[in-house]
Amino acid sequence: MLVFPNAKLNLGLYVTQRRPDGFHRLESVFVPLPWTDALEILPAAPGQPTSITLTGRPIPGDPATNLCVRAYELLQADFPQLPPAQLYLHKVVPIGAGLGGGSADAAFALKATNELFNLALMPEALESYARRLGSDCAFFIRNQPVLAVEKGDIFEEIDLSLSGLTCVVVYPGLHIGTAEAYARIVPQAPKFPLREALAQPMSTWRDTVSNDFETALAPTYPALADIKQRLYEAGATYASLSGSGSAVYGLWPAGAQPAPMAWPAEYTVWQGVL
Repeated sequence: MLVFPNAKLNLGLYVTQRRPDGFHRLESVFVPLPWTDALEILPAAPGQPTSITLTGRPIPGDPATNLCVRAYELLQADFPQLPPAQLYLHKVVPIGAGLGGGSADAAFALKATNELFNLALMPEALESYARRLGSDCAFFIRNQPVLAVEKGDIFEEIDLSLSGLTCVVVYPGLHIGTAEAYARIVPQAPKFPLREALAQPMSTWRDTVSNDFETALAPTYPALADIKQRLYEAGATYASLSGSGSAVYGLWPAGAQPAPMAWPAEYTVWQGVL
């Protein structure tokens, strides 16, 4: 079975409190971004263990502990009838970019395994498995806009659609680890309630919808602010860092086209319609 795990964008991201368990309490809106990896799951050859073949962007770490393998083995522990599998992951979405690419791969591995082997798991059950793999993995099970709270793993419905908007995502080749990003954060309450701010026209978001990591990371990574400014100069109605970085995105109204932009060779740029 071949699936295409998509990335996500954060509309606003507020770190409001440190939790007793050491995690942070968040408030953010997650929306799907149609920038995708490719993942294939097949039964392994007779006598072979579960394994994964990785192509595309390099993924650090032992392939045996890749989130896709962990997702498959998580289901296998509860469904012993699952045979060993051969997984193929072609990585396109940048890593350490705040786009949720690894979480998406894991969630799509769960969904694909569920469908391929007729496990009949409902979305709620798949979300429960996904939460054991990462804080934002569960978002990609239903893959629709939500207001995410707590660790980013509890979702509230939100009436929001970005369908038809033009989006440009710029990744400057900087891998910003989650631990590094959070070490720079001072939790605080947002100035504007996120749900209320996003209910207003997109033209107002520049003044009311922000990402706490932008200020925290700016002294060390000035390229982030530079990219954001250049997106505004190219006509974006709203621009922001996504997640804990380092990808920065801009949004244009439906039908609008960004002005031409030239980026350094080491940057990766995605442009499309949401």
